[in-house]
Amino acid sequence: MNGSAKKMTERQVIIRAMKTPPPDGFYVWDGKDEDDRPATAEELQTGLQVAEAARQKKRGRPISAVTKEQVAIRFDRDVLAALRATGPGWQTRVNEAMREWVKANAA
Repeated sequence: MNGSAKKMTERQVIIRAMKTPPPDGFYVWDGKDEDDRPATAEELQTGLQVAEAARQKKRGRPISAVTKEQVAIRFDRDVLAALRATGPGWQTRVNEAMREWVKANAA
């Protein structure tokens, strides 16, 4: 039986049916649940614009106007423990104390 027609698989039948949409479209909204309503062309365009804006948005931490430099400094354990004991923000407070000391001791 060479050359006989092959039986199409279910997948092939579905693909062939999807190539030619029915006259009223593939989906007909029943008008009951607004969440099931297909998006309009305007809504789709708005969604694409929002997605593009989100994609182009810069990520990460914003660049600060005040630039700081990370350095390694060694403190005695008791001094460091006392600084940390003051709670969150202790590094900022140490920076402010050092700024005041530099101003007071500037020649």
